[in-house]
Amino acid sequence: MASETITAAAAGIWKLGDLTVNRLGFGAMRLTGSAAFDLGLPSDRERSIGVLRRAVELGVNHIDTAAFYFSSLRSANELISRALYPYPDDLVIATKVGPGRDPSGGWLPWATPQQLRGQVEENLRQLGRDHLDLVNLRAYGSGPIAEHVAALADLRDAGLVRHLGVSNVRPEQLAEALTVAPVVCVQNRYGIGSPPEAHEFVDACGKQGIAFVPFFAIAGDGRERGATAADGDEVLAIAGAHGATPAQVRLAWTLNRGPQVLAIPGTGNPDHLVENVAAGALRLTPEEVDRLKTAGF
Repeated sequence: MASETITAAAAGIWKLGDLTVNRLGFGAMRLTGSAAFDLGLPSDRERSIGVLRRAVELGVNHIDTAAFYFSSLRSANELISRALYPYPDDLVIATKVGPGRDPSGGWLPWATPQQLRGQVEENLRQLGRDHLDLVNLRAYGSGPIAEHVAALADLRDAGLVRHLGVSNVRPEQLAEALTVAPVVCVQNRYGIGSPPEAHEFVDACGKQGIAFVPFFAIAGDGRERGATAADGDEVLAIAGAHGATPAQVRLAWTLNRGPQVLAIPGTGNPDHLVENVAAGALRLTPEEVDRLKTAGF
């Protein structure tokens, strides 16, 4: 499909609280050249900066990042600040907190509620901002999260955070969070081939007016180390019928799941960026959407 003149506006808009974003956004994790926490080969700095600037030129106004997105020489937050500061007025930067550090400086999967203020302040410092537009609490496991959400709600009341979201959660954890504070988005792993309960959760978020922001919608389940999904016959056939790439079909299918669904594909490749943004204009038929819903990765 032609992509040169297509912008992120083609995917439509959604409101994260009082912040309007195009539904096709950008995930910053891949800018470091590796997955979160990975100390592998860093990406090309100038190329990553160029990708970020091009994303904004293409109408992307929702960027997902975290202080723990880094490689041996690259920090996603630092790249965003270097590329885009002073930030456009309509740019919404969503960050994640939750993973913490042990006393020796290593990573722990779950911070204490008291540690979250330090994580928010670290994101503020790295991004050069006096407040964060949206902070997603990345949960670890299926346990209670109310105390963590309450700690972030206190930071919202203090003016350091504008809106709250949750990530890697189950429906009961979202329900728990909502008893503490308003939640504007859920960020979970999701894509073609997800189990029925995941589809139900996406629909439930829509009914509550909560954005659903899937990660690994292109790469597939369990692909945190950067591998891409193996494309099945259904994905390939539909891609061929539309003159699109399999990745574009996966993104288009995700966006077709409902107006509350936002996409945040990440890449350090400028050509892939243009293709990803163009996927926002790809319209699948209802029959194609249903065929792909149960297709495996």
